[in-house]
Amino acid sequence: MAVAQAGAFIHCHSSLSHYRELYQRERDNLLQNEETQGQDPYELAVYSTWRLSYDKLDPPARLFLHICSLLHHEGISEEMFEKAALSQVNLDNSELQDEVAKLLGQLGKQDSGWSSWTFRKVIMRLGSHSLIEYDHQNRTYSIHPLIHHWSGTTLEGNRSLMQNLVLTMIALSFSLTFTEDDFMYRRKLLKHITNLITSLKPEDIDPLVVLHIAQIYSDAVRLKETEALQVMAMEKRKRMLGDDHPDTLISMEEVAGTYWGLGRWSDAEALLLVVLGKRRLVLGDDHADTLRGMEHLADTYREQGRWSDAEPLYFVVMEKRKLVLGDDHPDTFETMINLANMYRYQGRLSDAEALEVVVMEKTKRVLGDDHPDTIMSMSNLANTYSYQGRLKEADTLQLVVLEKSKQVLGDDHPNTLTAMGNLAHTYREQGRLDDAEPLFVMVTEKRKQLLGDDHPHTLRAMSHLAVTYWKQGRWNDAEVLQVVTMEKMKRVLGDDHSWTLENMANLANTHRDQGHLDDVVALQEAVMEKKKQLLSDGHPDTLKSMSSLAATYRDLGHLDDAEALESIVEEHKKRRDGS
Repeated sequence: MAVAQAGAFIHCHSSLSHYRELYQRERDNLLQNEETQGQDPYELAVYSTWRLSYDKLDPPARLFLHICSLLHHEGISEEMFEKAALSQVNLDNSELQDEVAKLLGQLGKQDSGWSSWTFRKVIMRLGSHSLIEYDHQNRTYSIHPLIHHWSGTTLEGNRSLMQNLVLTMIALSFSLTFTEDDFMYRRKLLKHITNLITSLKPEDIDPLVVLHIAQIYSDAVRLKETEALQVMAMEKRKRMLGDDHPDTLISMEEVAGTYWGLGRWSDAEALLLVVLGKRRLVLGDDHADTLRGMEHLADTYREQGRWSDAEPLYFVVMEKRKLVLGDDHPDTFETMINLANMYRYQGRLSDAEALEVVVMEKTKRVLGDDHPDTIMSMSNLANTYSYQGRLKEADTLQLVVLEKSKQVLGDDHPNTLTAMGNLAHTYREQGRLDDAEPLFVMVTEKRKQLLGDDHPHTLRAMSHLAVTYWKQGRWNDAEVLQVVTMEKMKRVLGDDHSWTLENMANLANTHRDQGHLDDVVALQEAVMEKKKQLLSDGHPDTLKSMSSLAATYRDLGHLDDAEALESIVEEHKKRRDGS
């Protein structure tokens, strides 16, 4: 590297004989600086050579090198600077925004446009000294880790201020919309954000910048970091703007969304009720922000198993969005998807399928085959096929969904893991247990890594894995996992949650195969009573739990109890069939 640096410098500025003299003199000066003191003479020689090159750079080239020293050393793109220069986002801190504009003005920003030629001239000056490299395949720049470290020592003035400026620049470079392009671009920024934010004081960062950074962490499913940033922005906006300001309400809604992702649904509900109340008062029932708040509240009710509260909210939002936005608007699609999910949870599979087919065809036509919303609509329809017992159709569609999710969203994205779990479930229903098990194991481990051991979605994955063990005849493995999952679900979700009850019913099946019939009766009776309270006596899930308990009563010789339950089940089936 020292030879390459020396050759580049000599080529641009000097002869070999002059370089030797200059290098010797400069090296003596540099060795007096604390930053270059070290035990490795090779390192000192390289640092000296870089310093000679640095002194020949003009201010814009030096500025860009300083910026690179604050970013990750790889994946630096012109796109980051151009998008920031063209951004229409207005920060709360106008002085900070002006400083960022001045910084970008040295690199290519021109009034309301961007000059690639100016930017590339800066890069050419750095490249002529071998201080930067270009990756033609990815169209990004990188600097060697040693140059990255050294260039940080050349930064003069307030380092924290420069970090804040660069962080703000990156935040301005992307929108918070969920198009595929936006999402893929934001994924590239995580390593740069992580480099920048470590030594900054959070209170110095503009609230809007904080929300943008939080979106980066949210995309990466790093929800603890997301929560901390969003809460900080919310509190800062409350102090600066007041509790009722639209920007404060947006911050509250963002925090509620992260609480939802963390499984803290009661906390999410409390915030959303406040937001919805204020928006209805100020904006009215038909405003887009009000409708979004209603839908988020319905999502929270759904996850708590409060379906009767969620369904009417979804229906109101869907009808209003059709009226205001039209049938083909993505927001309308989103509500139709949520309502279809609601129908599926309630066992109304034909209603769910009818909505999902419409949504899938519309999203393909309006958004394209690879848009995340299209992929989600395909996944939902496949799930309904699976619930209807149309397993081959479900399998075929789920394989497409999984591959598209990996390609568009990445292997660790929640939607990808959901797609993987859905495919595993269909394999299990087809009796392909050896295909299902590794998928369930992978989903469980990734959920633990990304969300933690006690997150509801981790517990859900554990429950599915335990059922697979049970179907494989590995009853002890199933029992251990189901007992742990049941206790955690009771604590995290509550005794009445549908997932808790489902896991209890699955544990009862495991006890049955182990011959522990007294344990089976206790669990099945508890499940049946809860389902009567939550769903009604005639709901398909309640009748299923009755049938299971009746079978256990027969095994124990409690024939009168068994016949009483069987009679109730038969009567409800006759009513449903109209006979």
